[in-house]
Amino acid sequence: MVVVVVGAGPTGLAAACALRLHGVRVRVVDAAPGSATTSRALGLQPRGSEVLERLGALGDLPSRSVGIRRVVVHVGGRRSGELRVGRPTALVRRPGLLVSQAEVEAGLRARLADLGVRVEWGTPVADIAQDGHSAVLSTPAGPVRADWVVGCDGAHSAVRKAAGIGFPGVPLVEGFVLGDVRAELPLPRDAVGVWVLGEEMFSAFPLPEGVWRFMAPAPGTSVRDVPAFLTRAAQRHAGVRVQPGQEWAWTSVFRIHRRLAETYRRGRVLLAGDAAHIHSPFGGQGMNTGLGDAENLAWRLALVSSGRAGERLLDGYQDERRPVAEEVLGATSGLTGLVLGESRLARLVRDRVLFPLMSLPAVERLIWERASQLRTSYARSPFGKRPRVGDRVPEFAATGRFGWTLAGPRDDGCAAIARDALGDVRWTRRDGDALLVRPDGHLAWRGTPEPAALGRALAVMLDR
Repeated sequence: MVVVVVGAGPTGLAAACALRLHGVRVRVVDAAPGSATTSRALGLQPRGSEVLERLGALGDLPSRSVGIRRVVVHVGGRRSGELRVGRPTALVRRPGLLVSQAEVEAGLRARLADLGVRVEWGTPVADIAQDGHSAVLSTPAGPVRADWVVGCDGAHSAVRKAAGIGFPGVPLVEGFVLGDVRAELPLPRDAVGVWVLGEEMFSAFPLPEGVWRFMAPAPGTSVRDVPAFLTRAAQRHAGVRVQPGQEWAWTSVFRIHRRLAETYRRGRVLLAGDAAHIHSPFGGQGMNTGLGDAENLAWRLALVSSGRAGERLLDGYQDERRPVAEEVLGATSGLTGLVLGESRLARLVRDRVLFPLMSLPAVERLIWERASQLRTSYARSPFGKRPRVGDRVPEFAATGRFGWTLAGPRDDGCAAIARDALGDVRWTRRDGDALLVRPDGHLAWRGTPEPAALGRALAVMLDR
């Protein structure tokens, strides 16, 4: 069995690493001639760091990133609210990191190379033909045969189009600009700064090595004019001056869309990351949502590819991850509308009520925990003893260990049953009910440590 992953961004690379760690043969192809050195995404939330750590790909990224402690909002030049996002809570123990997506990709590529796989650059996918047993990708280098195809090739996904999967949605903002500039500025480097003035908005993000990322809405601005526009915006809103001749590492003009794939699977083709959902960058959720897709899909696909599970196990991928994307799309769209102020009344409420409320401890904690993505749960009911099946299990999710875990007061043969069904399973002692924890840190089963009960639950889960 071989899985072909199309797209060597964070989602595709994470999926490939997870599949290899499960023992699955993988090829990774990408249409680009080589790895990217720039990227719009720069926020690595605690959940994203947790995924990379489980894959063995986090490495020294935290030490090479900027740890963000605050988001400081200014209205009309005056400080209006502060959201302390690096503050530890009972749920969140690590900070959010500002680091280029290109750095995350480099770490994942290195990990994938350690696992024996290198990206096949310059390999665009023109079409996909599939039957009930395999798929064939048409590429300039010739046909590529796969048992399964995972499309992680972004918003303009060739895989999604070849599979005939719709991607409905709407544009949110027509013109947005960003630029990375190397400059010494009198701004705190542990904070994201946001300035609003009526319909105008400007934000500044500290990046490693003395670089700042500026971002602002600017309909009709060309890429050539971005440095001048952002220089004026920095002076007007933040009161900081970028000296002429400063090095602009990268500039871009883009539109913000909100789109969600009609389905995450068609036959032997599955979608993940931006190929399945795109949304506003406000809130820094994009790269992290894709990483969550990758590890959720990988353990399922590994079991199906090895013949340990029936294909119905893959249905759980969409059942669990599409609602997460819907929630992220709604939240980021709402945040975009809030920050940009779509009407005079909306701007008045934003400036006088909502921004000041951000500084309240209860509001801070709620926003930070939601943004961290550590509150994500796949439990089907809000009731029941916690952790419920589908809940994240912090004591095992945050250990940095990859793979299945069975924990309980005694073994009594349960570990053998789990290993027979799932392959490699670590057993550890724990008081109370026995817990079977998935490789993505979520609870798969809970009960008394009886082999028969666990065997029945696994038979249902694996569609055997």
